[in-house]
Amino acid sequence: MGDKESRSSILGGPPLTDVQDTEASTDPSASLTNHLLIAMPSLADPNFSQTVALICEHSDKGALAIVLNKPLPMKLSDVLSQMKLEPTNDSIAELPVLRGGPVNTDRGFVLHRPGGKWDHTHKVSDSIQVTTSRDVLAAMAKGEGPTDAFIALGYAGWESGQLEREMRENAWLTMPVDARVVFELPFEERWHGAWRLMGIDVERLSLVAGHA
Repeated sequence: MGDKESRSSILGGPPLTDVQDTEASTDPSASLTNHLLIAMPSLADPNFSQTVALICEHSDKGALAIVLNKPLPMKLSDVLSQMKLEPTNDSIAELPVLRGGPVNTDRGFVLHRPGGKWDHTHKVSDSIQVTTSRDVLAAMAKGEGPTDAFIALGYAGWESGQLEREMRENAWLTMPVDARVVFELPFEERWHGAWRLMGIDVERLSLVAGHA
């Protein structure tokens, strides 16, 4: 895949940021591209309560992330049928579809490990890519798609300075991406699993927060 294609913005046009594989930082002004965004137990917004999201783009212009742990009441076959594609077997048809966020919920984002050459792919890191073109879904329908791929509908977006402000207000915690959270943990275990990877007992944290 060409450098220009891999570095393009997920939504088309210029990327929000060219920074990739950034190190962990407590400075909310630093780029958080390729980090996990983890909802604090106190975050009550129904769109984001107990969510973990992959930050795909972040700069002083804003941020874009895809929620990783909120399955929708639909399957990949439902998405494929809207595109007049047929899955070749039931295991493909039954693949879950995630709610990636409250913005543009009719737009699909395929998160996957590197592999294949697709029309519109954004490189989040050396181990994670996001593709938005029809060709990757056509390949998935035939069982020829990228490894460890799943689709999310919609995304979460923040205007310039908004995510940084929410972090200062203790709505979110971040950590460098661990691919196990993105591709291996069951969806229902991802929020708790991210806390465990940081060595934090979130249940104890919730109890303390509840009595603050």
